Amino acid sequence: MTLEQIKNILKDKIVGIAGAGGLGSNCAVALARVGVGTIIIADHDKVSESNLNRQYFFYDQIGRLKASTLKENINRINPSVNIIAFDVKLIPDNITTIFQDCDVIVEAFDLAVEKEMFIETVLQNFPEKPLVVGLGIAGWGMNELVHVRKLDKMYICGDEVSEISAELPPIAPRVGIVANMQANVVLEILLGKCW
Repeated sequence: MTLEQIKNILKDKIVGIAGAGGLGSNCAVALARVGVGTIIIADHDKVSESNLNRQYFFYDQIGRLKASTLKENINRINPSVNIIAFDVKLIPDNITTIFQDCDVIVEAFDLAVEKEMFIETVLQNFPEKPLVVGLGIAGWGMNELVHVRKLDKMYICGDEVSEISAELPPIAPRVGIVANMQANVVLEILLGKCW
């Protein structure tokens, strides 16, 4: 399949991303670069200086809302992608409204409680939609442990064990690997296997 054929298929697809931090911002950028037609991004948080080690934001954007700021950044990369940004805290009631039209949904939260709430809500309300989850992104190295595991319509990307802590922080290389792995799984779902 040529790049033009890929773009022709992707231009009509909708991908939803819950969280615009390390996983979400980098996954969204990767999907925008290949021409996914519409990307829905939802996050309530603001950009902080500590985010800049792994998230697709810039120093002069500190203090701004992540979802709408990421929309601006992606528009500079590929203005043909329709970015719909929601600067809201996701809860079960608005998740079902925001992500109802998505072909694929990506979970990209840091906190375990938010991950659990989002995954349960999506699986309960959209059991037919593929869900791509990030789990186990902390630290560095150990590339051989990072993998994709499929459970019915849910795809888990990461090592599934490394919990974020003060001694095991999320940093750019490992977060980027998992975010791009999530984007790659989304493409596999939308386009089929490469070979």
